[in-house]
Amino acid sequence: MIDITCIEDLRVLHEKRTPRMFYDYVDSGSWTESTYRDNEAAYRKLKLKQRVMVDMDNRSINTRMLGEQVSMPTALAPVGLTGMQWVNGEIQAAKAAEKFGVPFSLSTMSICSIEDVAAAASKPFWFQLYIMKDRAFIKKLILRAKSAGCSALILTADLQIMGQRHKDIRNGLSVPPQMTLGSVTNIAMHPMWCLRMLSAKRYQFGNVIGHATGAENLKTLAQWSAEQLDPTVNWEDVKWVKDIWQGPLVIKGIMCAEDALLAASAGAEAIVVSNHGGRQLDGAPATIDVLPEIVRAVKGKTEIWVDGGIRTGQDMFRAMALGADSTMIGRAYQHGLGAMGEAGVTRALELMAKEFDLTMAFCGLRDVHDVDERVIIQ
Repeated sequence: MIDITCIEDLRVLHEKRTPRMFYDYVDSGSWTESTYRDNEAAYRKLKLKQRVMVDMDNRSINTRMLGEQVSMPTALAPVGLTGMQWVNGEIQAAKAAEKFGVPFSLSTMSICSIEDVAAAASKPFWFQLYIMKDRAFIKKLILRAKSAGCSALILTADLQIMGQRHKDIRNGLSVPPQMTLGSVTNIAMHPMWCLRMLSAKRYQFGNVIGHATGAENLKTLAQWSAEQLDPTVNWEDVKWVKDIWQGPLVIKGIMCAEDALLAASAGAEAIVVSNHGGRQLDGAPATIDVLPEIVRAVKGKTEIWVDGGIRTGQDMFRAMALGADSTMIGRAYQHGLGAMGEAGVTRALELMAKEFDLTMAFCGLRDVHDVDERVIIQ
């Protein structure tokens, strides 16, 4: 049995066990990937103040997100193509999150559909939405999420146009994979992945195929996706979404105080400080670097979560110290999923929870709600 001691161990296994195009989809950024790298590096620059001879007994890292009790301050972020990392990956991740006591977010561009995950889950999950040109399809998607019992809607605001991701272009990323010499060769090098995928519920985007006009079959999906991103989306569209949804709304993709205030004014119960994991605007700052100004602008007006670059429980702790109410993790749990399926997601969550708890203790605190800027050495 391989000793898994950190997220990096899971990442190494993920890379070994998953075809290149799908691993690279998770572990890459746009253009030069500078923002993708900076997201992670920025956390290392924040030094922690150690305290000693403090009562560290009876610690708690439990908190709430949107009023829901969570076992630690994080949720699984929405990630497309999760079902290509591990067979029925969205279901595997949702089950792990549910058992661990943290929320799971399903991407619009998931492989398993909303209904697939709802049938397998025993607790409500969250659904992530892009506003596309086909508003009739988007309305139907929102209503499907309501019907499935989803408890929150995450509106991703930073994908009106697609960032250029060189690795995806070079790999000819598609779902299912195009049968080129390169893709066939690489997939053949991962026989266990192939065997697992034989039992997949789907091999295409379950929320889109058969539901959206112009995307009835695999041959038209790529063209449909390229045509459907809507550069005209604006804050007025948020009201339209809220009127249909009529439930808790999270706006993801906030990177400045001005947009944070607009999101709060638009009625967002939470915002996610996010640069899409460095996959959109290359050259944008790390999310942890813009978090303090956003906290100063909207703290108390809406919940503030942050994602991007979080690979350890210490990173979560640093985010909380700088004012975040909670966090979201994407790549960290995807590495667990691609390495070991549901068990890998569980292991990723266990590792990060332990890292958070121990870091809190070393900094002389016993409750997550006491974490603030005093633990950061200025």
